This record gives sequence, C-alpha cells and structure tokens, in this order.
Amino acid sequence: MRDAGSLSQSGTLRDGRERISSASQIVVKVGSSSLTTPQGTIDVDRVDALVDVLAARRRAGTQVVLVSSGAIAAGLGPLGLTARPRDLATQQAAASVGQGVLVARYTSSFARYGLRVGQVLLTADDMMRRAHHVNAQRTLTRLLELGIVPIVNENDTVATDEIRFGDNDRLAALVSHLIRADALVLLSDVDALYDGPPSRGGARRLAEIRGPEDLVGVELGRSGAAVGTGGMVTKVQAARIATGAGVPVVLTAAAHAAQALSGADVGTYFHPGGRHPGTRLLWLAHATTGRGRLHLDEGAVEAIVTRRKSLLPAGVTSVEGDFAAGDPVDLCAPQGRVVARGLVNFDAGEIPGLLGRSTRELASALGPEYERELIHRDDIVILEAHS
Repeated sequence: MRDAGSLSQSGTLRDGRERISSASQIVVKVGSSSLTTPQGTIDVDRVDALVDVLAARRRAGTQVVLVSSGAIAAGLGPLGLTARPRDLATQQAAASVGQGVLVARYTSSFARYGLRVGQVLLTADDMMRRAHHVNAQRTLTRLLELGIVPIVNENDTVATDEIRFGDNDRLAALVSHLIRADALVLLSDVDALYDGPPSRGGARRLAEIRGPEDLVGVELGRSGAAVGTGGMVTKVQAARIATGAGVPVVLTAAAHAAQALSGADVGTYFHPGGRHPGTRLLWLAHATTGRGRLHLDEGAVEAIVTRRKSLLPAGVTSVEGDFAAGDPVDLCAPQGRVVARGLVNFDAGEIPGLLGRSTRELASALGPEYERELIHRDDIVILEAHS
C-alpha cells in the first residue's frame, strides 16, 4: 500500500492522473448523499456546485456523462417519507416522483451555461441483451455528438431485484466501458480510500491502487448515509470493473470534483489494466448473481476455463436452483468452487434429462433443437482460474 506522503511527488502517479485531466470523454458518478439533505430533498447549492465543475469541463471540449443517484432520495420529501423505504414498490414510487425532480434540477442548473441535458434510464437487462446494450450505446454516443450532457440513472421505477445493478457505482463503471470513456470519476461523501476507518487515528489515505495486492489488509466499511445504497465496497468493486476494462478511476469527495478532474493529487487513483472485454461479459461477471448452479466434472472445467470451450450436457453432473433459459448460472468445479458464470440455454427442469449425454445423442432422441450447448462459450465469463 502507498500513502499520499510517499507518492505526492511520484512521476508515475502524476502521469496516471494526467490521463484524467487530458481525457476527452469522461464519466462522472455522484451519490445521493452528495446531492441531497438528510431529509431527502435536493440540495440546490450542492447540485449547482457540481454542475459548475462539469460545465467548465464540458465547455473546455470534454464530453461528459453524468451518472447520478438521487431519484429515490429526491422523492422522499414529496411523498412525506423520512427515510429510504425498504420495500421495492415504495422505492419504485419514490423513484418515479424523484426522477422528475432530479432531472428538472439538472436541466435548470446546466442551462445557466447554455448546456442541455438528456435523461437515460438503464437496467442491468440493458447491458445483458445485445440489442438493448447496442441501443444504449448508440443513444449515449449520439447525445454526446449533439453536445448534450447525458444524465444516467438506474431505472428504479421498473427494475426488479433480479435485474438491478444494485448501486450506481457499478452502473457507472459499466457505462464507462460501454462508451469507451477515457476516465471514470466516482464522487461521494468520502474523500478517498483509506487503509482503515478514517475516524480511527492513524488511518492513511491511499493515493493510488495498482492492483489487488494494494488492497490487502484494507478495511472496506459500509456507508452510513440514510439515502444511499452504496459504500466503499461498491466503489472499489466499480473501480475494479472499470480498470479491468482499461479505464482509469479516481475516487474522491464531491467537494473535490474540480481538483480530481484537473489531475490534482486528491482522493485515490486506480491504475487501469487489462483488456477491453465485451460489455455483456462485464455485466455477467460483476452485475449479476447466479440464479442456479451447474456442477461440472473435471474435464468440463478444464475445457471451459483453460480451452475456453462451450459447456455441453455431457460435462455436467448435477443441477441446483430454479432458473429459466437466458438466466445467469454459476459453473462449479467438483469441489463446489465457482469458476465461471454463463447464460444458460435451457430451463432448470429440462437439464437433468440431458446430463451425461452427447448433443448428437440428444438430437437423435429429442430432436434437432437439442443438438446445441448448454451454454455457448461467448456467454461464459471466467471468474477464477482452475488449478
């Protein structure tokens, strides 16, 4: 781990942060607690302060996408609620009321600079289904070409538990990959990642994170904000998603937005690495949970993890869960360890009758529609190397 004192003059850190200041296309995410009062009403001064920073960057020629939480929080006051509701139906009702309030505030604030905004509401389903995510990508790209500032949020009014991102940190990371952004800035009420609770004496700010080894021993607490859903865990997970797709990330407080965008040594900088995997595979790995499990024999594990083959019925030994064709399912080694996740082509009830049989045998006995894989290799993401 590297603290700020040892890195403030580091050439590599300066070079990394220059990728933020020179980015031509950037995604900025802001959390509910940075936009609202504890009672759930929109804090006009906070919104205007954020827009001041983003508008300056936009007018300097950078394309900006804002992923903004706050819809549910903004709906609490108008609905007479004092805290974020626990049940999904009331959350959706609050989001329905609050989303209009939130976007109206952004529209008014950006208009001070002659800038227009466009609302884009997404669900995790939009990242999974190719036609949906191509449409989302095309819409965001066209909005940017037209000089519009897209305001992105999860579509809380219709999203169900099964198709939710769960937090806008993760959504922002996936959007940054979707549009091939040059950088991602995560803004919240926390000014950086520390090696322990900041309230504890001696906790050190981590100026940069180069990889998982820099997170060993770091305590990641949950958020105490009454109106939010995320926490430091979700922000680090989002940084992992984005950096794994080659996008550098800065995590800091909303009050430090201007410094972060200018490349100053604030917050925590996460160095990018890895290649650019497909958006659907990023979603599959980081924005879903398996609706069931397929237990594989050693040969099938080796074929999928090492040789990146499709999963055939002959390599599956047992099935767990109640899922439908198209759902994500976890693929397990014989010892039970999850090694991959994939989008299955059959309902759970169909699979037991297919196990241990070749696709040719199944086609002969059941019809040509059964001469196909349980999961195609293009719909499998590896979660853990097999040894």
